[in-house]
Amino acid sequence: MQRKAQIERNTLETRIRVAVDLDGGGNSSLETGLPFLEHMLDQVARHGMIDLEIEAQGDLHIDGHHTTEDIGIALGQAVAGAVGEKKGIRRYGHAYVPLDEALSRVVVDFSGRPGLEFRVDFPRAQIGGFDSELFYEFFQGFVNHAGVTLHVDCLRGRNAHHIAETLFKAFGRALRMALEPDPRMTGILPSTKGSL
Repeated sequence: MQRKAQIERNTLETRIRVAVDLDGGGNSSLETGLPFLEHMLDQVARHGMIDLEIEAQGDLHIDGHHTTEDIGIALGQAVAGAVGEKKGIRRYGHAYVPLDEALSRVVVDFSGRPGLEFRVDFPRAQIGGFDSELFYEFFQGFVNHAGVTLHVDCLRGRNAHHIAETLFKAFGRALRMALEPDPRMTGILPSTKGSL
């Protein structure tokens, strides 16, 4: 079964196309107008072993808020579409990722219940021209539309770039673990309730 999906999201503020292959090779094609966000999304693809295509046109003449949030929304919708009924997946994923002095932890549950706990303090407001407060908006958009519970914690770090990179690498690795087929759960929904 192919675990792929493509989403188009068009509003008065943004036009976004996202395609995902959950069983890909970690390849990405990213055109968003937000270079630092692209650098982070490439980490998700590479470390999550997800093929990821994102094309986004947004009102960047205002700021990056709408584009970043809507990319998170569209990516969440695409992942939800690709994972389908969730039968046979591990459901839970977690990762700790260091980068020099920075260390972050991400834990995800494909529970069907959106929830975000984001405990990250960036030492500066901008990283490579990107507003660091928009990372929260990206993850909130993703959580709401993928239907996942997500805990994102930076445990330590001084360099804002390092902190951001550990978050997205850990996010990719946690997704990979959660979405991985479990050979002992083939055809089985990972829930005692019988639904997710």
